[in-house]
Amino acid sequence: MNPHLTGPAVVPDPAELGAVQRLCDVPEPYRHDDETDGLFIEAMNESNRWHAARSPFYKSLSDGLAPLESISDLARQPFVHANFFKMHEVLSVPRDEVAVHATSSGTTGQKSQMFWDAWTLRAGQRMVARIFDHYGWIDDREDVHYLLYTNQPQPGLKLGSSFTGQFMTDFAPAASVDYGLAHTGTGHEFDAFGCVRALERFGCEGGPVRIFGFPAFLSFTLDRMRAMGVGPLELDERSLILFGGGWKGNADKQIAKSELYRRISDQLGIPLARIRDGFGSVEHSIPYLECANHRLHVPTWSRVLTRSVRTLEPLPHGEPGYLQFVSPYITSAPAQSVLMGDLASLHGADECDCGNGTPWFEIHGRAGISRNRSCAIAAAELLKDRS
Repeated sequence: MNPHLTGPAVVPDPAELGAVQRLCDVPEPYRHDDETDGLFIEAMNESNRWHAARSPFYKSLSDGLAPLESISDLARQPFVHANFFKMHEVLSVPRDEVAVHATSSGTTGQKSQMFWDAWTLRAGQRMVARIFDHYGWIDDREDVHYLLYTNQPQPGLKLGSSFTGQFMTDFAPAASVDYGLAHTGTGHEFDAFGCVRALERFGCEGGPVRIFGFPAFLSFTLDRMRAMGVGPLELDERSLILFGGGWKGNADKQIAKSELYRRISDQLGIPLARIRDGFGSVEHSIPYLECANHRLHVPTWSRVLTRSVRTLEPLPHGEPGYLQFVSPYITSAPAQSVLMGDLASLHGADECDCGNGTPWFEIHGRAGISRNRSCAIAAAELLKDRS
């Protein structure tokens, strides 16, 4: 059994956070029903009290907030805009209890600063493990080849994407690990030729391949393969591709997701059902992973709202607006309710026949015209003049 599924995960204070513990102990990753809804609201009230008692910022933000009574009350849950974390460091635990200090961008641009204590880190990892287990992606029977389109680790690197890339190798033993963003000694550089060579080697050696990270890098690798006359390859059909991050900074080169998936299947031989996108952020590290129908379902431990870009009022299903992510599990910083700069529409569980019984959302892009930087933007800058 994978240790991320079985290892202990205990809240900092069981007396104050008992409902948070019980919610995060729910093993089914896609369960929204009356029982989990009630538990979620109880856990949110605990989370709000926890942060109000430990964060002067959140205390001022939530002053006068009456306890939530139902899921519909989430519409009045105070939220923090994700950009706030790019300009301020806020914690709800002493710094000596911080297990990981992660940032959301590379060497340039605004960086979100997020601090995870041991519970927050462990609970988030267990969520990912439960979703991987749900989809049958935990397998220790055979070594796999990894190609990570994230920064190759180096001392002092705090990028959340790099941390996540390393964590993704915990669910199947590694035959080899290659990086799309190689460490050069003075920084990181997108290594298109190295990625092509790695894929060719995987095809020759056989065995499953797992590719994680930014979709832009794999798209440019496929371009380079064509330019070099390489392929198509026939990688093992048990291979898995899981994207995280977007195309920000390379919008002029972005192709539709359906086109990218088709090209991957054509050039690498990986079935469409084994190509999935993921959505998340360092400010809200709940895993949102595509189902077999390529829809981003909301996990048990989270709820999602969309808000009008004009009035910030909650929107009904189907109407695009700002994403608001809500989850009570984070204890290290007051990020239990975060308003993102992404535009999305929310849809009911009955609008997808994959069997996951929770709502799902569709991303439509980012709002505004300013250059809102993130990990994907910093990474995308490495593609300039190299694709």
